[in-house]
Amino acid sequence: MLEPQANRVMTLAEWEEYWKKDDIGFHEDHVNNMLENNIDKVLNGRKGVRFFFPLCGKAVDMKWLADRGQSVVGVEISEKAVRQFFEENNMTYSEEAAAGVPGAKVFKNAEKSISLYQCDLYNFSSSVEGQFGAIWDRGSLVAVNPQDREKYAALMVSLMAKDCRYLVDTLQYNPEKYEGPPFFVPDEQLHALFGKSCNIELLQSTDIMSDMWRDFGMDYLNERVLLITPKSS
Repeated sequence: MLEPQANRVMTLAEWEEYWKKDDIGFHEDHVNNMLENNIDKVLNGRKGVRFFFPLCGKAVDMKWLADRGQSVVGVEISEKAVRQFFEENNMTYSEEAAAGVPGAKVFKNAEKSISLYQCDLYNFSSSVEGQFGAIWDRGSLVAVNPQDREKYAALMVSLMAKDCRYLVDTLQYNPEKYEGPPFFVPDEQLHALFGKSCNIELLQSTDIMSDMWRDFGMDYLNERVLLITPKSS
């Protein structure tokens, strides 16, 4: 099932172009339902949790978490997306060169509870911001090029603290009907990517088929959210 999309490649320049043209149908202007429904399982009784947002865009989920006492570090290639996040949420923000990430910038709100790095995700590492107590991966694993998934998974694992709870949102559909992105990521591949070092639990699966996706040629579409946690050593 992975074969139809195996060689599909999207460049960083193409993603930046989507933002320049405001062609961002993947952006949600509300807090993601899967995050809201499962936030208690992610927090697991903890307070002041540091969340990592890979390919964060201008997700309103980041403000929602910060308003509830968590802190957020995100990575995004589009500077326009980063600036829009702060401006659309009426936040004062600072901008400076990012230490440890050549050519990158980091944007922070006045409270320093949200730090967004404008750079290539693969130039980011735990040496920049340490490890995280949680990861919210919506529109990231399903957006990276299929051939880069092993590299992506290795980066995510390296960013996970021992108590990290990694919530990932995936899409199930027939990849012969739609070329992506968002790409098809089956549970079996999640287990291949993360199963050696992590436990994986399906939390929710929802049929999200709509006329829009039918117009793209799909015949079914399920959204799934899974919780990935490090195996105790």
